[in-house]
Amino acid sequence: MAKHVFLSLAIHNHQPVGNFDFVFEDACRTAYEPMISALERHPAIRLALHYTGPLRDWLAEHRPEILGRVRALVARGQVEMLSGGYYEPVLAVIPDADKAGQIRKLSESVWEDFGYRATGAWLAERVWEPHLPIHLARAGIEYTIVDDTHFRYVGLSDQDLFGYYVTEEQGETLKVFGSSKYLRYTIPWASVDEIIEHLRTEVATDGCRVAFMGDDGEKFGLWPGTYEHCWVNGWMDRFFDAIEANGDWLTIIPPGDFARQWPSIGRVYLPTASYDEMGEWALPAKRSRELISLKHRLQDEGRRDVLSFISGGFWRNFMVKYPEINTMHKKMLLVSRKVWSLEDGEARERALNRLWQGQCNCPYWHGVFGGVYLFHIRAANFGHLIAAETLADASQHGDEEWLHWCEMDFDGDSAEEVLLSGDAMNLYFAPRQGGQIFEWDWRAKECNLVNTLARRREGYHQELLDAGRRGAIALPGQSSGELESIHTTVVRAKESGLDEKLYHDWYRRSCLIDHFFQPGTSLEAFYRAEYGESGDFVDQPYAYTVNRRSDGVELRLQRDGHVWQGKALVPLRVEKSVLLVPGRTDVRVAYRLVNPGSQAVQVRFGVETNWAMLGGNGPHAHYGLPDGDSLGLDALHETEAMRELHLVLEWKAMDVGVHVSKPATFWCFPLETISNSEAGFERVYQGSSVTCQWLLDLEPAGEWDVDLSFSLTDTG
Repeated sequence: MAKHVFLSLAIHNHQPVGNFDFVFEDACRTAYEPMISALERHPAIRLALHYTGPLRDWLAEHRPEILGRVRALVARGQVEMLSGGYYEPVLAVIPDADKAGQIRKLSESVWEDFGYRATGAWLAERVWEPHLPIHLARAGIEYTIVDDTHFRYVGLSDQDLFGYYVTEEQGETLKVFGSSKYLRYTIPWASVDEIIEHLRTEVATDGCRVAFMGDDGEKFGLWPGTYEHCWVNGWMDRFFDAIEANGDWLTIIPPGDFARQWPSIGRVYLPTASYDEMGEWALPAKRSRELISLKHRLQDEGRRDVLSFISGGFWRNFMVKYPEINTMHKKMLLVSRKVWSLEDGEARERALNRLWQGQCNCPYWHGVFGGVYLFHIRAANFGHLIAAETLADASQHGDEEWLHWCEMDFDGDSAEEVLLSGDAMNLYFAPRQGGQIFEWDWRAKECNLVNTLARRREGYHQELLDAGRRGAIALPGQSSGELESIHTTVVRAKESGLDEKLYHDWYRRSCLIDHFFQPGTSLEAFYRAEYGESGDFVDQPYAYTVNRRSDGVELRLQRDGHVWQGKALVPLRVEKSVLLVPGRTDVRVAYRLVNPGSQAVQVRFGVETNWAMLGGNGPHAHYGLPDGDSLGLDALHETEAMRELHLVLEWKAMDVGVHVSKPATFWCFPLETISNSEAGFERVYQGSSVTCQWLLDLEPAGEWDVDLSFSLTDTG
C-alpha cells in the first residue's frame, strides 16, 4: 500500500462581545475575507471553519455577503462548520444550563446560516476539564479540539497524536483531536517547503494518519505583518498550491469527515488543561516568569524529554490572580440563577441572551492578548450582566421602586459580603476587605462604576524593563527585519517610556477605601503607589450591621484599628454608614472618627474612590470643578479646600458627583496599566482615582465627622 498522510485544519474566527466596529472591519478585511477568497480559488482545499456568535452577528448586520459565500463553500462540500458556545464562553466555568443553551444557539445559527448540522465544537481557549464530555455529547456534539499539550500531560508523545481519541464521562463519549504545536507555530511563519517536508516525514502505509491543526483565523492577516506575508506576498496561496501538488501522498480533510471515515486511536482521559502558554499566564507573576525561563533553558539544552512533563497553572486561577475577574464571574453566576428562575417565555429568552453575552471569555483571563486589561471588553460583559439582571428583577418587581439587601459569600472566599440591590442601583460591600464597595451598578446606564483594574506586576514586565535598560524597545514603525509572531522575542511598545510607568498597587482599586497617610506623602507618591500608610484600615476587616429604615437601607461599618504616632501605635476607630434610598441614584456616606485612647492623634485621613469611566482618556470626558473649569479624566492634579467634584462622560451622558460636607484636598490621577498584546506593550486607561483628605487633630475621647455624598446624574 502506498504511503499516505492526511492534513486536517480548523480555523477559529472570533471577536469579543463589545469590541469596536473598526476592529471587526479590519479583521474582516485583512483575515476573514481573504481566507474565503483563497478557498474559492482552491476548491480542493477542504477544512473546518468556526465563527463565534459576536462575529456572526456583526457579519449578518454589516457583511451578510460573506456569510453567503461561506454557505456556498459548505454547499459544495469544501467547508464543514463548527459549533461551540455562541458567545465564546469558557464552557467549563459557566452553569450547565448555560452550556447547553449557548451550544444550542450556535448550532441552530450554523444550520440557519449555512445549512449544516454541526457535529464538532470549538472550545474557547481550549480550556478542558474532565466533566465536559457529558455536556458536549448531550448537546449533540461528536468531537472537539484541544491542544497536543493536553495529551502530553497523560504521557502521550507527538507520534501518538496522528489521529483522534475517544473520551467519556458517565458513559457519554466524545471524540477529541489534539492540535499540533509544530503546525500552530509554523503555519504561516515557516516556509511552505519546510512544512510540506515535515508532513512528508509522517507518511505511513496504514493510510489513516492525520496531522491536525486548529488555530486562530486572525493570525492569517490581522496580526502584525501577517497581511503582507499571507496575502500580499502570497504565502497562503503557495501553501494551498503545495497541498494540491502533493495530492498523491497528502490529502487535506475536515476533522469531522476524517472522524466519520476512520476509527479512533484509542481511549483517553485528559486532565484539566488549556494550551501551553495559558498555563504560564495563569500562574502568579513571579512563578510565571520562572516557568518561562526554565522552559527556555531546557529548550536550549535540547531537553524535550523533560519539557514534556512540565505544566503550568490552572485556568480558573485567573479568578485568584485578578479579583476583578472573580467579581465578574460571581456576578455572572448570580445573574444566571436569577434568569433561569424566570418562567419559560420571551422575557427569559431576552434575559438569557444578555446573560450569555456577559459570559464571553475574553475579559475573564489575560495572556499575550489584552483580555481583562481591555476596559471596553470588561465594560461590555458587565453591561450585559446588569441588563440581564434588570430584566429578571423586573419580572418580580415590575415598575415599582424597591430595595433589597442580603448577606452572602458572593466571591467564594468563605467570608460574607453585603449586597444592597434596588431598582436604580446595586452596591456590593466587602466588610472583610476594608468595608469597600467592590461593585456599584448604575442600572439605567448598564454600567458597573467600580469596574476598574489594579496595576499589577506581570511576569512579562521584566522583559520590558530589561529591554529598556538595553535601549532595545522597538517602537511603531521600527521593523526587526523578520516576520514576527506572538512568540517572537522582539520587545515592542506602542509608545516610548512605558518601562518607566510600571507602578504596582498593593490593594484593589475600589470605593470607600480608608487611608491614613504618613507625613509628607505627596500626590505623586500616592499615584506611583510608593507611599506609606500610618493606619491598618485599607484592606482590613470591618464589623457591620444592616438596618432597614423608613427611607431606605443603612449599612453601618466599624473598625477599631490603629495608627502610628511617631514610634507608637495608638488606637483609632473609624465608623462609616451608607444609606441607599429606593428609586434614587444618590448615596450618602457618614464618617465618624473616634480617638478612644489616652494620646492625642494627629493624622491625615483620606477616603479613596475609583471610578470606571469608559473612554475617560478621550476628548469627551472631564472633571468638572466648582469654578467652572475642567480637566481631563486622565489628568494628575491636586485641588485644596474643595467641596465637590464631578466626573463627566459626555458620550454616555453620565455625571458622577463627589460631594463632601467639609472642605477637603482632592487628589486625582488616572489608573493606567501596562500590559502586553500581540502588537506590543501598551498603556491602557482603567479609570480615575479620586481621594478626599483632611488633616485631623483628635484629643483623647475626641471625635470628628464628615459626610460624603455621591450623585449619579443622567445628562442626556
